[in-house]
Amino acid sequence: MSDRTAAEPIEAAAPDPDERDLGTADHQHVTGRGFALLGRGIREQRFLFSLSVIGSVLYGAMTVADAWVLGWATDHVIRPSFERGEIAKGALAGAIALFLAVAILRALGIIGRRLIGGVVFYRLIADYRRRVTRKYISLPMAWHHRHPTGQLLSNANADVEATWSVFMPLPMAVGVIAMLVAAIVAMLAADVVLTIVGLIVFPALFAINVFYQRWLSPKVSYAQSLRGDVSSVAHESFDGALVVKSLGREADETERFTRVTHELRDANIAVGRIRSMFDPLLEALPNLGILLVIVLGVGRVASGAADPGDVVQVAYLFTVVAFPVRAIGWVLGELPRSVVGWERVSSVLEAEGSMSYGSSTLPGNGPVSLDVDGLTFGFADPSTGSGTAAKDVLRGIDVEVEPGKVVAVVGATGSGKSTLTSLLTRLVDPQHGAIRVDGHDIRELTHAELAKAIAVVPQATFLFDDSVRENVTLGGDFSDEEVWAALRTVQADGFVAKLPAGLDAELGERGTTLSGGQRQRLSLARALVRRPRLLVMDDATSAVDPEVEQRILKALAAHTADDDGPTVLVVAYRKATIALADEVVFLDDGVIADRGSHAELVERSADYRDLVNAYDHAREVES
Repeated sequence: MSDRTAAEPIEAAAPDPDERDLGTADHQHVTGRGFALLGRGIREQRFLFSLSVIGSVLYGAMTVADAWVLGWATDHVIRPSFERGEIAKGALAGAIALFLAVAILRALGIIGRRLIGGVVFYRLIADYRRRVTRKYISLPMAWHHRHPTGQLLSNANADVEATWSVFMPLPMAVGVIAMLVAAIVAMLAADVVLTIVGLIVFPALFAINVFYQRWLSPKVSYAQSLRGDVSSVAHESFDGALVVKSLGREADETERFTRVTHELRDANIAVGRIRSMFDPLLEALPNLGILLVIVLGVGRVASGAADPGDVVQVAYLFTVVAFPVRAIGWVLGELPRSVVGWERVSSVLEAEGSMSYGSSTLPGNGPVSLDVDGLTFGFADPSTGSGTAAKDVLRGIDVEVEPGKVVAVVGATGSGKSTLTSLLTRLVDPQHGAIRVDGHDIRELTHAELAKAIAVVPQATFLFDDSVRENVTLGGDFSDEEVWAALRTVQADGFVAKLPAGLDAELGERGTTLSGGQRQRLSLARALVRRPRLLVMDDATSAVDPEVEQRILKALAAHTADDDGPTVLVVAYRKATIALADEVVFLDDGVIADRGSHAELVERSADYRDLVNAYDHAREVES
C-alpha cells in the first residue's frame, strides 16, 4: 500500500509560483522581452535563419521589380500599342520575359523563405523540447512532487511551441523590410509628389498597429496561460480515469473540463473580436492611399506632370508596401504569446536543484549489505513553495541488513513504507541520515553504479506500449535466455509463452492486455534481469494470487541463497510472505516501532498482530 494515495483529489492544477503570467500591468514590457527572445532564437539558428531571410529579401526585391516591370510595360508596350493600333512584338516579348524572370525568382524566394523558415521553427521546437525533457530528468523527485504532471506536459509541448511560433512569420517580416525600403525608393524615383501624398496614411497605420498590439497583448497572454490549464485538466482526467469511472464522477469531471475549456474559448473569442475590428481597418488604410494616388495621378497625367506608367507603378507599389507593414504586425501579434510561452518554459530550464552523483563504484559481485543510519525525511509543503517539509514522514530510521538476507517492512497505510523504498533507491535524498550499501553512501556512487546495484519494483506497475521483451529489457543488452530466466523466476514464463508472439507480443498502452498480477510479474522480471545486488520490492506482488506469490518468493529466496542472489527488502502484508523474511521491521507513523522475526512480533506486539491478522481476515472475507 502506498503512503500517498493514488486517488488524490482531482482539482485544477495550481499555478506554479515560479511561473509568471503577462497580465495588463506587465504587457508593456512584452515587446522588449519579445525582441530579446527573437535574438536568442536567431543566434541559435543563425545560418538557416540567414538563408530564410535571404529568400525573403529575394521575394521582396522581385515584388518591387514586378511593379517596375508593370510600369515599364505600361509605357513601352500597352500605351504604344493603343496609340499605334498595333502590338510591338519585340517589346511584348521583352515584357513577357521580364515578367517570367521576376516570377521565377520570386517563387524561389518564397520557397526559400517558407521552407528554410519552417526548418528553423521546427528545429527550435525540437531543441527546446529536448532541453526541457533533459531538465525534467536532471531535477530531483522533490521538484516533481511540487509540479502537476499536466503542467509539465504543457511546458514541454504547448509552451515550447508557443515560444517559437513567432519564427514562422519572422523571416518574412525581416526580409520584407528590405522590400518596404526598396518600394519607397522606387516610388520616389517614379513620382515624389504621389509618393508623399500616398505615404500620409502610413503614420496612421503604424499608430493604429501600436494601439492594436497594446490592446491585444494581455488578452493573447491570458489565452496562452489557459491553454496550459486545459492541458493540465485533460491529463489529470486521462490519468485518473479509473478513479473517475469507478466512483461515478464522469459528470463532475466533464463539468470541470467544460469550465476551463469555456474559459479558453471566451479568451480566444475576445482575441478574435479585437482582430475582427482592426484587420479590416489595417487593410483599408493602404487602399485609401492607393485611391489618393490614383485621383491625384489622373490630374498629374492630364497636366503632363507625370506619365501613366509612373502612376500605375506608384499605385501598385502602395499595394506592395502594405504587405510589409502587415507582416511586421503579424510578428508583433505573436510576441505576447511567445513571451508567455518562454516564461513558462524558462521557469523549468532555470529551475534549481539537481541530484548530483559521486564517482564511487561497488567492488565485487553478489549481494550487498544495507545500513540505514538515522534516516529522516519529509515531503516539501506545496502550499509554501519553499521546499520546507510540512511534516517528517520518516524519523530516525536505523536498519541493518546483512548480505543475502530478506527483510520485510510492515506497517499501516501512511507509516512511511513507500517513502523508505524511494529513499533506498535514491529517487529522493533524506534531510538527515545516510544510506550505505557495502559501506558506501549511495550518494557517493556513480549514476550507472547505483542503477546497476539497486533495483526497485514499485507498487504502481507501469508497462510501455511495446513488446514483452522491450518492457523487460527497456533497451538493455540482455539475451532472450536471460529474459526467459527472469520470467521463470517470477512465474511469468507460462503466460508469456501463450501470447501470440511470445516475447514479441505487443502489450498495448500501460499493458492493458494483461491482468494486474501479470503486469506485476513483468515488472519483477524487469528488475531481476538486471541481476541487482539489492532488490527493493514495494508491495510488488499485491495483485498476484497468494499461491503464485509464494512460488515467486520461494524462487527469489532460492536465488538469494546463491552467491549471485540479491539482498531483498520487501514491503509486505501477507503472513505467508512475511514468514519468508529473515527479519521484520514494523513501521508505525514514520518510526520503527519494533523489529524481529514474524513469530516474535506476533507474540509481543499487539499492534503488529492486529495489522497482519486484519489483512488476512480481509482476504478471507474477499474469498
